[in-house]
Amino acid sequence: MVALKAGDIDKFVENPPASANLILVYGPDTGLVNERAKKLIDNTAKENNDPFSQVKLDAADLNSDPNRLIDEALTIPLFGGRRTIWVRDGGAKSVASAVEPLFSNPNFDALVVIEAGDLKKGTGLRKKFESSKTAYAIPCFSDATRDVDRLIEEEVSSAGLSISREAKQALQSLLGADRLASRGEIKKLCLYAAHEPRIEVKHVEEIIGDASAFAIDELIDAAALGDMVTLDHGLERLSASGMDAGVIASQALRHFQTIHLCRLQMEKRTPAEDVVDGLRPPVFWKRKAKLVRQINIWTLPRLERALERLADTVKQARLNPNLSVAILSHNFLAIGQAARQANNRR
Repeated sequence: MVALKAGDIDKFVENPPASANLILVYGPDTGLVNERAKKLIDNTAKENNDPFSQVKLDAADLNSDPNRLIDEALTIPLFGGRRTIWVRDGGAKSVASAVEPLFSNPNFDALVVIEAGDLKKGTGLRKKFESSKTAYAIPCFSDATRDVDRLIEEEVSSAGLSISREAKQALQSLLGADRLASRGEIKKLCLYAAHEPRIEVKHVEEIIGDASAFAIDELIDAAALGDMVTLDHGLERLSASGMDAGVIASQALRHFQTIHLCRLQMEKRTPAEDVVDGLRPPVFWKRKAKLVRQINIWTLPRLERALERLADTVKQARLNPNLSVAILSHNFLAIGQAARQANNRR
């Protein structure tokens, strides 16, 4: 595999070299995976107006015809330019077998981009790419604070707006699980505040609150606090909204990891309020009191059990998308019951 440093990935995606002809884009952030795969294709094909040189395939196409991928890669464009082939659902077994001939015959001119999910290290397609000397593998993990900050600045600047420090902090605490979802929320916010002097916290609350991030935070907080009335209502909204249960489960897992770290600090006799004040990125001010209560409710043994349950929830929700909402609801209710019992004992 041709290794890329984390800081070089965006430059590579914006201007992929002509020598790169086989690229795997994978990771748990499906929005970022899709965004980077699309950019690679678009930036390679931007000077080629021939629609027949831009091919999109998925696992079903390759399952019925495993040789199609190598045939497409070796096809010479009728009107010149570089051929691009975008393969979706790259984690399927049929894709792995179809890619094998490309490793055996690496001297093709087309660009083949494989878009996959969260592949395990040392197995399947990821292992093939990491063992190759010419192929590239681009991991896509959830955005860190710096990435979210850059994304906010990029979208706000593009819209010709400015944003207050408080509003940016509010956004930072709500975004990052999925790049496309984050970008979409920021674009929606910019559109909402298009005629305002600058984006303020009230705009963030008004436009994002009902639809997604604040609603998700409210749902997670309700489970962590044992607030069963709010939790039941939130789960009903989840079922009706069509929000991605896997993304919510991932956010809940990260939230409980944060509680676990805070509890470890609290065990060292640091007051919960001071622990929360020291978190980076800063916790949105309206959530601080709730987080302090959660740290006091959840002991380390209970947190470890909750983390195991949530990790399994993320896995099962991704493996069973049709049942993901039911899986998430069942486990959130179990966590909520545990929190309520612990709170009653206090």
